[in-house]
Amino acid sequence: MERAGHLPGLSADAVDWRTLTFRRGAETLDVAVPVLSEAQIAELATRVRTNARTYLRSRTVAEIAATIDRAVARLLDRDDPWRRKAERLLPLVTGYDAEMVRLGLTGYLKTFRGPELRKFVAEDFANPAVLDDFQPMPKGGFARAFGPELLLHVWAGNVPGLPLWSLISGLLVKAGTVGKLPSAEPLFAGWFAQILAEIDPELADCIAIVWWKGGDAAAERAWLTRADTVVAYGGNDALEAIRARVPITTRFLPYGHKISFGMVARSALDAGKAGAVARQAAYDVARYDQQGCYSPQTVFVERGGRVSPREFAGYLAHELDALGSKFPRRPLSMGEAGSVASWRNAEETKGFADPSRALLGDPAGSWAVAYTDAADGLSPCGLNRTVTVVAVDRLAEAVPGLAPHRAFLQTVGIAAAPEELFALAGALGAVGVTRLCALGRMTAPEAGWHHDGRFNLLDLVTMTEIEGSAERAADTFAPYTD
Repeated sequence: MERAGHLPGLSADAVDWRTLTFRRGAETLDVAVPVLSEAQIAELATRVRTNARTYLRSRTVAEIAATIDRAVARLLDRDDPWRRKAERLLPLVTGYDAEMVRLGLTGYLKTFRGPELRKFVAEDFANPAVLDDFQPMPKGGFARAFGPELLLHVWAGNVPGLPLWSLISGLLVKAGTVGKLPSAEPLFAGWFAQILAEIDPELADCIAIVWWKGGDAAAERAWLTRADTVVAYGGNDALEAIRARVPITTRFLPYGHKISFGMVARSALDAGKAGAVARQAAYDVARYDQQGCYSPQTVFVERGGRVSPREFAGYLAHELDALGSKFPRRPLSMGEAGSVASWRNAEETKGFADPSRALLGDPAGSWAVAYTDAADGLSPCGLNRTVTVVAVDRLAEAVPGLAPHRAFLQTVGIAAAPEELFALAGALGAVGVTRLCALGRMTAPEAGWHHDGRFNLLDLVTMTEIEGSAERAADTFAPYTD
């Protein structure tokens, strides 16, 4: 039995626990998650808030970042017991291939080393010292940034380790942190808090990692009414339900459903480059089976290169097949399998009516590439290693068709020459795209990435300003003016 969560000040014996069972083949893992009473929620919220006020605000951001760096270093060390536990249990809990989890964790965790954390802070604050004390402002006067005393995170569990991004962001602004574990992956956030407890127990006492069953309105409301700021991830319907319960005075930062896609210019489609580009695109499709918002569902490919869009679809199919041997797709739920089957059937039906369309896939159904000459615009695929290649005369011609999806656009993985890249970036930004990156990097945002075009840290703080008038007036009351 593995116990999840982190409950500073609460005795494990005084807490009710519920068992979540995870199975993969013949292996089974039981995970106990905490079920807190109203009184325990109130006690824990007060403790985290008080600890953050007295301890976190007494530390500099540099000191907090150094502690986070030490914790992340342990998770990167494959000989560390916590890392060994993560490599052993996360594949069982999530169903993802063990080697994919290992490589994915290493790449992801490197984003939170000390130098990268400095990028997080510098990206949002021209003078990071504004998080520690009042600093002079260009307009005159002084200002200081204060994080919320109690920051509630409602996490999704579609990608292993995903909660770390917002959890660390909260610590960098000195917020007392409460994180709601996702039932799909309830372990990693609690492990991180326990590692921090081994390094800096007082900092770990500023964090609580809790759980409640999705849809439990009473437990949700108990936390929402105590938080100063709420950051929530999930489907749009779930986020709408949370928004309805958040008090009007509480800042609410939702991260909902998004759509990402790839673009390949003819300059990347000669015989020497197209294979590598297809390999990079296939990796973006295969990594975590398109469960992240930044995974591509469509790839627009420009005509006129030495490799045609249809040939590129074949290259992409070949690379997905190769990755399937190296990193097998996780077992699908009945709902996921039904979505994939429905998408494939729809693509096959379209192919009967239009010979220019094609569907490439392996007999076992573990991946599929649909190809079309028609400018279908942006349509969702079946996920779980399914993708559509759309041929276009010019990549710029695909952009107007994206505009109706403005509210859902996020990442574009692009293979194009510099002039094309910057020309497309302006057009894509105008219709709502918030991130452009190289193919092969879609699922690995850089430190300081503006998630959905927003700020990781700046959105969390409030600014307290000492205006120049107050400073000048204070001078008149100083002893030296007598």
